[in-house]
Parts: sequence; structure tokens; C-alpha cells
Amino acid sequence: MDTRFENRTDAGRRLATRLAHYAGRPDVLVLALPRGGVPVGYEVARALGVPLDVLVVRKLGVPGHEELAMGAIASGGTRVLNRQVIADLAISQSVIDVVAAREHAVLRQRERAYRGDRPPADVRGRTVILVDDGLATGATMRAAVAALRQREPARIVVAVPVASSETCRALEPHVDEIVCYATPDVFHAVGLWYEDFTPTSDDEVRDLLRDAANWQEPRAEHPPDADPGA
Repeated sequence: MDTRFENRTDAGRRLATRLAHYAGRPDVLVLALPRGGVPVGYEVARALGVPLDVLVVRKLGVPGHEELAMGAIASGGTRVLNRQVIADLAISQSVIDVVAAREHAVLRQRERAYRGDRPPADVRGRTVILVDDGLATGATMRAAVAALRQREPARIVVAVPVASSETCRALEPHVDEIVCYATPDVFHAVGLWYEDFTPTSDDEVRDLLRDAANWQEPRAEHPPDADPGA
């Protein structure tokens, strides 16, 4: 099987073949992680005939060591904290609140840019398929899963075109299902598995979400064709 994707559109179409058992179900929703996950999620949602929305995630970096996450915030107003990091570094609540307020402003700005006045999708009691264009360390996806769990979906499925096998295994205990289309033995980076890995623009995200929002009574006429490489 060729594990190299032409672009994110191709990746989303191939990934959808592994999710055919969710096609046409009224309880299913695709949430894509911007920006790169949106073209992938769009193709998945369109193939399955289910709604599409975004889940914007912002890391809460430790001041002075921003690469170290003390938590994350996500669409819907959820906040997830890494209590171990906070305790080890004796980070005060006031510091957490300052960082969270700053990142929340960025998150709200991006949500308005992507979704406009449309409220976040209601996930309570639904099966949510979280989609990105790939997983390296999986840190952003772990934050997304933790934040989404607080909004009480019935089931969380993580689906990506390509990932390291270690990351997929590490995520398994935290979700109900994980679908990694390809897990190359030698991974290195997500972009290496795409012929075209041009960054997704905000305009593209807006256009895809606007198009998806106009779908009328979304449902698949038939499940995606079986994956010949499966």
C-alpha cells in the first residue's frame, strides 16, 4: 500500500474508507483541528455524510518555558490543567489565569475567524470523530481529547491519515477508538508523508466550514468504497 498522500484532500478521502461504519449516522460529528486537520476532516465528513466543525486548541505554556504545557484550553470554554507540572514548578493560580486569559483571547479570535457567529457544535451524547492531518508527539490531540471529554460526548474517535505507532498506542487508553491509516516504521515527521504539505490558510478553513455548514440534512447516500489497501 502506498502510504504517501498527494495532499490533505487525498488523505481525507483515504481516511474516510476506514471510517465507513460511521456513515450516515445521525449521532456522529466530525471535529477537525485547525488548520491542517480541516481539509482532512472536510473530506471525512463529506464522505460519511455527517456534520463538520472545528475544535480549536491552545496550549497553556509555562511562562519562560512556553514549550512546556501546564495545560490547554479548547473550543467550548473547557480548560485542562497538568497538575503535576503545576505542582512541580509551584505555578500560582494567578499565573495560570493570566496565561489562560491571553490564550483564550487568541482562541476566541480564531473561532470567530473560522466559525463567525455560529456556536460550537453540541457534542453531548454524540459520537465525535476528532481529525487532524497527522500525529507526531500527539500533544495537541491529547489536549483536544481531554477538553472534549469534559463536554460529555458518548464516544470519542481519533482519526488521522498518518502517525507514529508509538503515539497511536499512547492515545489508545484515552479514547474509544483510534484510526491511524498509516503508521510507517520510520516516521520522522507528518509532512514527509505528503507530496504537498502546503500550510492550510485561514481562508481555506473558513471556506470549507462555510461549505460544510450549508449541507442540507447531511447523510451519506452510501458508505465510502472499501479501502483496497486494507
